[in-house]
Amino acid sequence: MTIPILYGHGSVPLDLPETCTATIIAKPPMPFLPEPRKAVAEALEHPASGAGLSELAGKAKSACILICDITRPVPNGLFLRPIIETLLAAGIDAARIRVLVATGLHRPNLGGELRELVNDDWVLRTVRVENHDAHDTAAHADLGTTASGTPVKIDRRFVEADLKIATGLVEPHFMAGYSGGRKVISPGIAHEETIRTFHNTRFMENAAARNCNFEGNPLHAEQLEIVRMLGRVYAVNTCLDAERRLAFVNFGEILASHEAAVGFIRQYAERPSAKRYRCVITSAAGYPLDKSYYQTIKGIVGALGILEKGGSLLIASECGEGLGSPEFCEAQAALVEKGIDGFLAAARGRPLARVDEWQTVKLVEAVRDYRVHLYSARLLDEQTRLTGATCHRDWGEAVAAVLRESGASEVAVIPEGPYVIPLCKR
Repeated sequence: MTIPILYGHGSVPLDLPETCTATIIAKPPMPFLPEPRKAVAEALEHPASGAGLSELAGKAKSACILICDITRPVPNGLFLRPIIETLLAAGIDAARIRVLVATGLHRPNLGGELRELVNDDWVLRTVRVENHDAHDTAAHADLGTTASGTPVKIDRRFVEADLKIATGLVEPHFMAGYSGGRKVISPGIAHEETIRTFHNTRFMENAAARNCNFEGNPLHAEQLEIVRMLGRVYAVNTCLDAERRLAFVNFGEILASHEAAVGFIRQYAERPSAKRYRCVITSAAGYPLDKSYYQTIKGIVGALGILEKGGSLLIASECGEGLGSPEFCEAQAALVEKGIDGFLAAARGRPLARVDEWQTVKLVEAVRDYRVHLYSARLLDEQTRLTGATCHRDWGEAVAAVLRESGASEVAVIPEGPYVIPLCKR
C-alpha cells in the first residue's frame, strides 16, 4: 500500500517493506459544507453569540478585519468579500474599512503573495489591505500590562476601529493549544515587546504550553487576558478537512466563537493512541506550512506524543524558502554550536526572547530525547547543518534510514502532520 505524505503542493509516496506494518493516524471522515458561501452568509447573520454582522455594522463608522499571514491556508476568498459587502451596505465608507494581515513577527506578505493570501481581487480594489509591523512602536497602542507582567501593545489600527473582527483557521497549535480566535490578535498584531515577553522560556518550557491543551496553558491565558483588555471583539473562525474544504464556520464574540470552533475540530484533530512507537513518519502538512524549517518544527513536536524515548522520527518538508528568518537561523546556529544545555542556559537568562528563538526552544524537546530526520530536496548543505536533524535529499533513502535506525517492525504514519495530533496517555 502506498501512503501519500503531504509535501509542498503535492505529496511523496510512502511504500514500506512487507516486514513493516503501518498504523495510519489520520482524521476520521470529516463532514464538509457543500455550499461554503451560503454557510458563510448564514454564519455572519446567525452568530455563535451576540448580534449578527449587519446589526453590528449599523452601529459602527469604521472597521478593521484581521487575517492570518501566508503560513496558514485560511479560506479568505470565501469570507472577506461578504464581510466587506455587509459593512458597506450598513453605511461604513470603504475608506474606513481596513484588512490587516496579522504577521506577528513574520515578514510582510506583498505583491503576488498578498494577492494569493487575500484570494479576491475585488477586496484588494475596494479596501485597504495592509501588513502589521511589530517593530513600529508608534503604530501600537499601549494597553498596560497583564497580571503576569506582559506589556500589552496592540496595532492601533485595530484598537481604534469601531468594529473589530479577527478571522482565522482553528487547528492544533504546539504552544497555544489551538490556533485561531485570540491568537490572531496576540501575537498576530502585537508589538515585538509583547510577543518576545510571552514567548520567552518561562512560557515555552511550561509543560502545559502544548498541542490541544488549554488547561493551565500560560500562553492561552495571556492571550485571553489581552483580548479582554481590548473590549468587544468579534471573530470568524473556520475549520478545514484534509482536502482543505470548509468544514465549519461561525461568527460571533471572539471567545465564544473560538470555543465553538475548537469544540468542533477536537473530535477530528485529536487522535488517541494506546501505544508509543519506535518509528514515526510524518509531514509538515504541505504548502503553505512547509515553506520553511521554522514552521516544520510544528510537525516535529506534534508527533512526539506517540514516539518512544530514543525513537526515530522522519518528517517530510519542502522548505522551499529555506530555514526561516535570519533570527531563527541565528538561534539554530546557537543550538548547534553551544549544544542543548548551553543554548537553553542563554535563552533562560533573557526576559525578552530573541526573535524566533522560541521555535528553537520547542525543537529542543525533540532533539534532546529523540532522533529526528528531515527529508527536504530544497535545503542547501549549509542550511542542513543548522537543522539539528539528520537531513536527506532522497525520500527513499530517508525512509530506509529511519527504519534501519529504529529497527521497528511497526511504524506510525501521520500523513497530514501537525493538523492531526496523536495523544497517548502518559
